[in-house]
Amino acid sequence: MTQTTATRLAPHADRLFPADPAARRVARTVYAAVEDAPIISPHGHVDAATIAADQPFPDPAALLVTPDHYVLRLLHANGVPLEALGRDPHHQPDGRSVWRHLAEHWDDFLGTPVRYWFETELHDVFGLTEQPSRQNADAQYDHLADLLTTPAFRPRALFDAFGIEVLATTDGPADDLAAHAQLAADPTFTGRVVPTFRADAVFDPSRSDWRHVVAAVGQAAGIETGTHAGLLAALRARRRYFIEHGATATDTGVLDAGSTPLSATERERIHAAALRGDVSTAEATAYRHDMLYRWAEMSVEDGLVMQLHPGIIRNHHTPTLERFGPDTGHDLPAVGAFTTPLRPLLEAFGTAPGFHLVLFTVDETVFSREIGPLAGFYPAVYAGAPWWFIDTPAAIARYRSAVTDSASFTKTSGFIDDTRAYCSIPARHDMARRADAAYLASLVVAHEISEEDAVRTAQRIVSDIPRATFKL
Repeated sequence: MTQTTATRLAPHADRLFPADPAARRVARTVYAAVEDAPIISPHGHVDAATIAADQPFPDPAALLVTPDHYVLRLLHANGVPLEALGRDPHHQPDGRSVWRHLAEHWDDFLGTPVRYWFETELHDVFGLTEQPSRQNADAQYDHLADLLTTPAFRPRALFDAFGIEVLATTDGPADDLAAHAQLAADPTFTGRVVPTFRADAVFDPSRSDWRHVVAAVGQAAGIETGTHAGLLAALRARRRYFIEHGATATDTGVLDAGSTPLSATERERIHAAALRGDVSTAEATAYRHDMLYRWAEMSVEDGLVMQLHPGIIRNHHTPTLERFGPDTGHDLPAVGAFTTPLRPLLEAFGTAPGFHLVLFTVDETVFSREIGPLAGFYPAVYAGAPWWFIDTPAAIARYRSAVTDSASFTKTSGFIDDTRAYCSIPARHDMARRADAAYLASLVVAHEISEEDAVRTAQRIVSDIPRATFKL
């Protein structure tokens, strides 16, 4: 469906609040207490080099459309080829044509969180007053492009304007973290940008890039990785390097949460086979499960928070992967499970002092069945916020209902924006604050908690809880 006429762009002051007048009044009060609170973003994918360089963004489409797989997948699903959206390295359309595709398909986003975020950022950040449409696409593009040439719309100015206090990036295990070092040494930058150690590429020896990544980790650490013991030593060294550059967490995405450990002999045998390119599917799975166990072991040793998000089938459409590469919208959810797969890991480390394991899922059926009860017993376990396919207002409400009964609020992560789309960060956090205000208001009008408790809890959700969970 395409939009043919422009309509007013004016996000409602009471958006996402309850329809019931009494609950809506409470939601307004709760939201007002956190509306302008600083943003703590402990899990995201903005490139630190963007902020370090502080150069003007190239064009509106490159900022708002092309890097955002949320946007890409829905445009692609509605008939726009990825090469028309700037994802083909051999064919780069101009930004104006990419923006036209978004404008023409604006109504295809109706009812989605993407539309909600876009409306908020286009209005609040860029001052647009009309919904994008075929008729106004060029005029809006020119307006956005003009703004991006001004000092107020450079990355660091926006960092301050958005009220970001802490922004975590996601970084490969061999990354030199030069941009983070530059920001830390720059007295003119008063924000905080911290790296996150993302090393799950070394977990799975069936990956085509496994040997390359293992070698790169060894080279970065100055430690030979031809043995599994060497790889573990190199990873420990790299974790120390990340900690020295401000990291407080790791991030791990694997197919499942299996964590059964192997003997040292078996680990070495499979590692040697993988280096020869002679590893079976069963061996690769066993190796990956052992690596997850070792990862928790390292977190107990060095204190890095361990984020875990299993249950994603990466690059579901091979022809798209081969032509356009990863992160182009076809990573898809699988059925989630935690209680049984994580038992070996949690029996060993679930009560270890200082260990934090934040569990994320795109299968929300496990919130009440597994994640909430695990967080409600194990000191180490925290219930990660809804993200990716379920970071919607309705899913946030379901998450709160599902997890709070078992784990309350303190054993949760705080909101996770998980985005490469820099200018959507304030819109995403605002959505979460409104959704949480609505949920807390529902408890108040049912006389389950007081209004004072609701306000205090909302403040903790956006500040104290993510600080504590992610050791910020």
